[in-house]
Amino acid sequence: MVRRVLVKANPANVLKHRRVRDYAFITIGILITAWGLNAFLIPNRLAAGGVSGLATVFYYLFRDTYGIHLPIGMQMLVMNGILLVLGIRARGWRYGARTVYGMVALSLAIDLLRPVTPHLAEHDLLLAVLYGGAVTGIGMGFVFKARGNTGGTDIIAQLLAERSNLGIGQLMLAADATVTLVAALVLGPDLALYGAVAIFVMGTVIDVVQQGLSVEKAAFIICDEPGRVADAVLHQLGRGATGIMARGLYSSEPRELVFTVVSRREIATLKTLVHAVDPKAFLVIADVHEALGEGFKEMGADV
Repeated sequence: MVRRVLVKANPANVLKHRRVRDYAFITIGILITAWGLNAFLIPNRLAAGGVSGLATVFYYLFRDTYGIHLPIGMQMLVMNGILLVLGIRARGWRYGARTVYGMVALSLAIDLLRPVTPHLAEHDLLLAVLYGGAVTGIGMGFVFKARGNTGGTDIIAQLLAERSNLGIGQLMLAADATVTLVAALVLGPDLALYGAVAIFVMGTVIDVVQQGLSVEKAAFIICDEPGRVADAVLHQLGRGATGIMARGLYSSEPRELVFTVVSRREIATLKTLVHAVDPKAFLVIADVHEALGEGFKEMGADV
C-alpha cells in the first residue's frame, strides 16, 4: 500500500515563487500584446479601444495633418501616467507595482518592437481584425491571469464609478465606445467599425484565457429518489455528488437536490442514469469554466 504524504509548503516561499511566476507571465503577455498591436492593428489604422486605440488615433491624426510622428508607446505612457496620478489622488496608492510595471512595460514594448515587427494582413482588414483581436486578447489574458494590469480604461472606470450609478464593466464599455467614436471622426466609420469588432474579439479571447474553455458541466438534479440518483452518480459514473437541502415553493415540501460536476462526454450517461432512476426528475445542466479538486484539475495548478 502506498501512503501519500502531504507536505505543507512555506507560505512565504509560495508567495515569492508565485510573484516571480506572475511577473514572468505578465512580461510574456505584454510582449504578445505589443506584437499583435504592431503587426495587425496599429499599421492597419485599427483603434481597438482603450488607451492604445486612442494613441493610434492621435498618431495618424498628427502624422497625416501636421507630419508629426508621435510614438504610440510614449503616448500611452503619458496618458496612463496622468490617469494613474488622478487615480492615486482620488483613491490613494491602491494600484500597486504590477499596474505601474504593466503600464511602463507595454509602452516600451510597443515602441521597441515596432521597427522589427512585420506589417501583416495589410490588404485584408477582416483578417487583421480577427488575428489582431485574438493575439492581443491572448496577451492581455496572460497579463490579467497573472493579476497584472496595464492601466487605461479600467482606471477611468474606477474613478467614474464613484460618481455614477453605472458599474465598472459598463463604464469600460462606454470608454471603448468613446474611443471608437473618436476613431470614426478621425479615421473614418469603416475603420472604426472594424476596430469595434477587434474589441469584441479581444474581450472574448481574454475571457477564454482567464476562465478556460467550458469542458465541464454542473448538474442540479431535483427528484423523488435523491439517494438512488446519488448512488448511481457515485458508483456507476464514478463522480462525486453533494446533497443540498431545498424546499419546493409550490408544494412547500422539503427536497434534497443532488449536485454534481461531470465532463462533457459524461453528460449523456448522466441523463440516462437519472432517467432510469426517476423518469420524472428535473435536471438542470450548466457550463463550468473551471473545476478544481479531486477528479479534475489539481487545486493550485495555475493560481
